[in-house]
Amino acid sequence: MRARARLAVATAAATLLIGCASGPTSADPGPDRSGPGKDGGRVLVFSKTAGFRHDSIPDGIAAVKALGAAHGFSVDATENAAAFTRKNLARYDAVVWLSTTGDVLNTRQQGAFEQYVRAGGGYVGVHAAADTEYDWPFYGALAGAYFRSHPAVQRARITVEDHAHPATAHLGADWHRTDEWYDYRSNPRERARVLASLDESSYSGGTMGGDHPIAWCQASVAGTAGRSFYTGGGHTKESYAEPAFRQHLLGGIRYATGAAHADCRPERGHTPLFDGSEASLAKWKQAGPGSFALKDDGTLTSVGGMGMLWYADRSFGSYSLKLDWRMSGADKDDNSGVFVGFPPSDDPWSAVHHGYEIQIDATDVPEKTTGSVYGFRSADLAARDRALNPPGEWNTYEIRVEGERLRLWLNGVLINDFTNTDPARSLRDGHIGIQNHGADDEVAFRDIRLRELPTGRTAPEPDPATATTLRPVAHTGPTAHGSPMAQGDPAARGGFAAGRLAVDGRLAAGSGGASGAAGPGAR
Repeated sequence: MRARARLAVATAAATLLIGCASGPTSADPGPDRSGPGKDGGRVLVFSKTAGFRHDSIPDGIAAVKALGAAHGFSVDATENAAAFTRKNLARYDAVVWLSTTGDVLNTRQQGAFEQYVRAGGGYVGVHAAADTEYDWPFYGALAGAYFRSHPAVQRARITVEDHAHPATAHLGADWHRTDEWYDYRSNPRERARVLASLDESSYSGGTMGGDHPIAWCQASVAGTAGRSFYTGGGHTKESYAEPAFRQHLLGGIRYATGAAHADCRPERGHTPLFDGSEASLAKWKQAGPGSFALKDDGTLTSVGGMGMLWYADRSFGSYSLKLDWRMSGADKDDNSGVFVGFPPSDDPWSAVHHGYEIQIDATDVPEKTTGSVYGFRSADLAARDRALNPPGEWNTYEIRVEGERLRLWLNGVLINDFTNTDPARSLRDGHIGIQNHGADDEVAFRDIRLRELPTGRTAPEPDPATATTLRPVAHTGPTAHGSPMAQGDPAARGGFAAGRLAVDGRLAAGSGGASGAAGPGAR
């Protein structure tokens, strides 16, 4: 039921309302899970208040119900804490805490909700959800931060830090809107992925010292399987009529239910190599034919050719490279890749012969598909498929290189672990690049950033609840250096033969295949 690949697109029928927006009812245990729309997922909106009550709560409930009807998930709403039983919560993919305040659950109900999250249930906190359950540490960790204070309602500038998460992918670099802006008792940045933050210079009364997160997500809380999303917006009735805020809320719900995937591990210390501006492209060079078009939304979209845009300013040895990518979705077969570990050259074939490509196309054989070290090692396909967003939606790669070891995370999930032993290649010092594959392949990239890692030490691992453990496997390289592709013939078909690949710890003989055009990342 939980962690669906995506929510079915259907129209949800009218849903059962437990209690009412004005207060709790008698001991009704919760909604009946058997109603229409169950195949598209189900969300519970909980809005009990034991302190200040927001008059926007009915608008928030109506907005979530409208989103459910439009996007194929059922919505039930309650103010009755008796709905928090293990049996009843198991009916839901996520629970939205909509401007709850004060102590709203007893000890037994808290235990049921904690078990629900530990089993994979999702949490969405909206606005005053941070003003709730101050004496329940698990809830505090789930929400990410507790409310401290707020100034008057006013307009402010929001800086969008993550453009791949479904809650913020529709936004530009800045988001200007009016709301009640919370200050928090702690900064969640060390334990959550901050999606957006407030520019305290754009309004009066902010007290967090310049680093002021306002929306964030967590892939795991205290080792649980559940997902968490929080937004500080939603105080005003008008918020729930704003298309951008409704999309923001929808993206958070889709993430919490498992309908969409994102890298919600904490991120600090990455330096932008491409930040969406034309100025940030000054250190990049195009090798070979074709190009990348810089769009108004800060994305780079591949245009024709069989070439590569590479970062020419310097090479890197030990690093964490993160970037967001999206296939167009027009034909679900757009080819591209990320090259690492190659020497400087204006010939894209240099990257083919001396570096490694991390593939993006999801339609080829295992060792040449999304998450593979192209031609050398398949990704863990089961883990890959659980983490992958479909064409038309954004995905995030982290490529971590330490010595000759390369590990790959897709939307926060470890899907590949590869060790180079080919003497003709080395990951210890090389450049990075992104591929434009051909006229029929359209892939967009944005927010390319890098953090250098200490040499000789392994960087801290992500939360084990979000990582698939793979055994490193050494490889000797492709077996067909004399093939037309290995000689750099752009007309060659079928790419190069693979070395040995390992899937789930089992070794199998690789093959070159014979489909698609040759070139960097050929299929």
